[in-house]
Amino acid sequence: MIKIVLADDQALVRAGFRALLDAQPGMTVVAEAADGAQALRLAAEHRPDVVLMDIRMPGMDGLTATREMPPGPRIIILTTFELDEYVFEALRNGASGFLVKDTEPAELIQAVRVVAAGDALLFPGVTRRLIAEYASRAKVPHPSQDLSLLTEREREVLTLVGTGMTNDEIAQRLFMSPATAKTHVSRAMMKLHARDRAQLVVIAYESGLVRPGWL
Repeated sequence: MIKIVLADDQALVRAGFRALLDAQPGMTVVAEAADGAQALRLAAEHRPDVVLMDIRMPGMDGLTATREMPPGPRIIILTTFELDEYVFEALRNGASGFLVKDTEPAELIQAVRVVAAGDALLFPGVTRRLIAEYASRAKVPHPSQDLSLLTEREREVLTLVGTGMTNDEIAQRLFMSPATAKTHVSRAMMKLHARDRAQLVVIAYESGLVRPGWL
C-alpha cells in the first residue's frame, strides 16, 4: 500500500486529489496538510511513501518543507506553472519530480507509482527547459561534487542524464544496451550520493558537465 500525504493550502484541491488517489488500488491518503510545517509534522507521524507538496503555501512553503523533510518520503512538487522558478530549488533540495496541478488524473496516479517505486519523475523536455532556465541563477550554492569518483563512461552517462535523456536514448547514443545504461546511472547515483535521477540532473548542471542553455 502506497501511503500519501497531501500538502496544499487549498482544501478543494486536497479533496479532489484525495478522492482520486483513495479510489486507486494500492494507494491511501493518510493525512492532509495546509502548509509546509504541518506537512513535516504529518510526515514524521505517518511515515508516508510519497508527499504531494504544493510549492507555494502561506507560512512555511513547499520549498522549505522539502529542504527540511527527513529521509524517507519521496516528494512530488505541485506547481501551477510548468516553468516555476522554485521548482529547480526543490529538485536540488531533494524533490523527486514535479507536476503541474492541471495534469491529467492518469498522469498523477502514474506519477505517484513511479516515485513510490524509487524512480524520479522527470519529463525530459520540460526538465531540460526548466533547469536551463534557472540553474545559472540558483539562489544557494550547492556543495561541489567529486566527479573524480566516476569512470569516464559514467561521466559521459551523467552528462547525457543532465541533458534530459532517458536510459534508452543514452543507450542508443553510446551504443550500449539499456540495461548497461541503467547500471551506469545507478553507479553514478551511488558514488555521488544522489537519491534519484532528479538529483543527478542537478549535479550535472552544477558541476559544469552540462551548461544552462544546452539542448
